[in-house]
Amino acid sequence: MHYWKGLDAVPAGYGPSVVTIGNFDGVHRGHQEVLRRLVEAGRERGCSSVAISFDPHPSQVHHPADAPPLIMGLEDRVELLAEAGIDALLMVEYTLGFAEHTAEEFVRKYIVEPLGAKAVVIGHDVRFGKGNGGDFDTMRELGDTYGFDVIAVDDFGDDRRCSSTWIREELTNGDVRNANEILGRPHRMRGEVVHGAARGRELGFPTANLATASAGIIPADGVYAGWLIDQAGTRWPAAISVGSNPTFEGVSRQVEAHVIDRPEEGVADFNLYGQQVVVEFVARLRPMVAYRGIEALIEQMREDVDKTRAVLAHA
Repeated sequence: MHYWKGLDAVPAGYGPSVVTIGNFDGVHRGHQEVLRRLVEAGRERGCSSVAISFDPHPSQVHHPADAPPLIMGLEDRVELLAEAGIDALLMVEYTLGFAEHTAEEFVRKYIVEPLGAKAVVIGHDVRFGKGNGGDFDTMRELGDTYGFDVIAVDDFGDDRRCSSTWIREELTNGDVRNANEILGRPHRMRGEVVHGAARGRELGFPTANLATASAGIIPADGVYAGWLIDQAGTRWPAAISVGSNPTFEGVSRQVEAHVIDRPEEGVADFNLYGQQVVVEFVARLRPMVAYRGIEALIEQMREDVDKTRAVLAHA
């Protein structure tokens, strides 16, 4: 996949192409359907398939104090868009100045002229241009003007339309199984492994602690079964703790992953400090609670590991 950061990176004379636009936060199953139709339309027409996305998210520019947390960081968004099989991604820097483009200006300057669009693939709820003044009908009118077709993609979902808002709700409630169903894969966070208080190691359950600046929504406090993926791409089964360690009167929320069932050989060399890792959440095992005494906590941690092993065996 070609990855263009701004219009200046698009090769002169590029095209013909089939184009879609969106924030694609989460790259969930609804997004995946749009991208599938995009790739399909490109192949049918002998055109390149191109997605246009934006960074930062528009809500972070227009309403920074009230902007919802992003489901995933930019690196994961780009990676998953590439996995969808598109030929190119144009990432547009979203600024207040860019937001002044009218719907017609945006289509002409970003879709028609640089990409040679022959078709645009969008949902019926699309909004674009200054003040979100452009909608689906606007795009069809502009298609008539500039000579491209508009391909409509219906809402995706059974009882409720797949959306980033719905995913955020489920993660806030700790229901990662439902969130994963909407996403079409496990919810993930990405960040650097940093030194913590080392309490897990002292208790016999060493953990990889994610830096507070890690990308991705932190789900509700609790213990989860999931995976830790190291920089080499190795997937390790893990019991993941999210919360403030109430047994030790912790304050700040932390994400800690205890890798289970590591082979004994080479354990001394299993050092993740400083690595950028991915943590995937498969299922929530229990809420976070404070225990009376260390022994009760250790016994619960052993049980968490057993449950994690059982959950991941069927994941």
